[in-house]
Amino acid sequence: MSLVTWKDLVIDAVDAAASAQFWAERLRLRREVLGDGTAAVLRGDDPGQTIWINGVPEPKTVKNRVHLDVWETSLEPFGALERLGEPGECSWTTFCDPEGNEFCVFVKDGAVPGFKALEIDAADHLVISTWWADVLGGRLVCDDGDAYSSVEDVPGLPGEGLDFAPVPEPKAVKNRVHWDVRLNPGASVRDLRDRGAMLLRAAGDDEPWTVMADPEGNEFCVFDAE
Repeated sequence: MSLVTWKDLVIDAVDAAASAQFWAERLRLRREVLGDGTAAVLRGDDPGQTIWINGVPEPKTVKNRVHLDVWETSLEPFGALERLGEPGECSWTTFCDPEGNEFCVFVKDGAVPGFKALEIDAADHLVISTWWADVLGGRLVCDDGDAYSSVEDVPGLPGEGLDFAPVPEPKAVKNRVHWDVRLNPGASVRDLRDRGAMLLRAAGDDEPWTVMADPEGNEFCVFDAE
């Protein structure tokens, strides 16, 4: 039985207002700067499209273990950005946003520009994708050559789902991109711990959500059931 449902995505940024403007334009979402500009939120027609941009003091220092894939009809909107890799090297093109966060653009005629999938680096992609498929109630899909695995048909998550790819390097710092989930009725934080999640910070009066990490150390926030 699944324990949680997808809620939204969170991106850390030194300049939250500028990052929010960048991603609102690329993902075709509505932008709302919050308070003094140290946080922002992007919204679409579907609640699952919501992305929170959180201001943080520390800049990006290492390659992101979690990044966004986006659909686009051409690379023209990304022409001024730093490009990683050579054209034609892969079926996608990797760019860096203004804060240095990697993301991949997939070009297709007739595509609806916007979010495509969430990519997660993994030490053991099959184990961790199986874990998230179980917790979220999604469908596990494995590449024929065992090169990567995916969790598709995730309730509440727009786009194709979560893709997990093997990498040799271990996780070293807090992820700058993470996701929030909401407990399903009858499920608890203890249930997540029993399945192997780690408790990083319990919910409090000022921040009424629980911060946890999956078995590979990827942070995620847990909100109570509605």
